[in-house]
Amino acid sequence: MLKQLTEDMKTAMKAKDKARLGCIRLMRAAIKDKEIELGHGLDEAEANAVLSKLVKQRNDAAAQYADAGRDDLQQAELAEMAIIQAYLPAPLSDTELTALVEHAISATGASSMRDMGKVMGMVKSKAEGRADMGKISGLVKARLG
Repeated sequence: MLKQLTEDMKTAMKAKDKARLGCIRLMRAAIKDKEIELGHGLDEAEANAVLSKLVKQRNDAAAQYADAGRDDLQQAELAEMAIIQAYLPAPLSDTELTALVEHAISATGASSMRDMGKVMGMVKSKAEGRADMGKISGLVKARLG
């Protein structure tokens, strides 16, 4: 992932695309910070988790700017979010999410809300960075509740 970001950073520099360059630098810094925190290079899933967190931050900031009537800042956040999402794997569809939750419930033998942790642990490992965990949590609660 870092190699791809470095190549794209060089391309953005040559094209004088300041917005894209700034966003790529931000992603590289976030990944490097996480590597330092963990003490090892990140695998693909860990890097995707970092980028997913950045997307969520941009989404939250855009919502706050929209509430405050700052359309200019909202558009900037949405533009950064789009750049970051280009580096993430395609999100899971609702059908895929439902199938994943059903599989996790049957595999863990979950039958009540007490088993939600086991189900969420299994689903999280497969859907990290490709789906909103809040949405998955709602699906699991609906199925187990």
